[in-house]
Amino acid sequence: MPTDAARPARPRRAPADDGLFLVGVVGRAGAGKSTVAQALADGGAEVIRADEIGHEVTDRDPEVRAGLMRDYGMDVYRADGTLDRPRVAARVFADPEARARLDRLVHPRILARIEESVRSLRARGFRGVVVIDAALMLDWGLERACDAVLAVVADEEEQVRRLAEQRGWSAAEAHARLGVQRAPEAFRAAADVTLENTGSRAALATAARAAVDRLRRARERGAAC
Repeated sequence: MPTDAARPARPRRAPADDGLFLVGVVGRAGAGKSTVAQALADGGAEVIRADEIGHEVTDRDPEVRAGLMRDYGMDVYRADGTLDRPRVAARVFADPEARARLDRLVHPRILARIEESVRSLRARGFRGVVVIDAALMLDWGLERACDAVLAVVADEEEQVRRLAEQRGWSAAEAHARLGVQRAPEAFRAAADVTLENTGSRAALATAARAAVDRLRRARERGAAC
């Protein structure tokens, strides 16, 4: 069930007459962010997925490719031109300096492409909900550019089960990866509504759509005041 945050107003983008309602989706790995984003897409929203953009950047951006080959060797790219992501992930998980170098190289480009995607939707006349699914949204401060933020939280053991199923991680690996991410309370504190992913995918989808409808109406009432 969703819980509306009863906290002081958080910084959000200034009211705009562009017809867009930007919704950030945050939460830990395996919590259900992708399910929420897809549910909103099924309802007509446009979805900007930072993970997909990150793959495009690391696979195709010449400067990023050069930087990663300097750091990891020429064979960090497979024969099909895609990055050996498990190899890079293992390195950055254990080496904070390597992670910092990767972040400096890749993150600004991801953010620029997210911003460009929003501008493109605006330019082509789209009017409606735009979902930004970005695991590092709070690290980037991107929630301040949204009209509303949804947090998705779930029991950790359920997250571990999903990560084993979706990514092939062992339970130990999943717990270790979750252990370096923000606690659920941090996502709750940053969100306008928290979705508790404790039931079926259909229930989560219904709750997500209802929450966005409610938040959008509230935003429109506020803009009209």
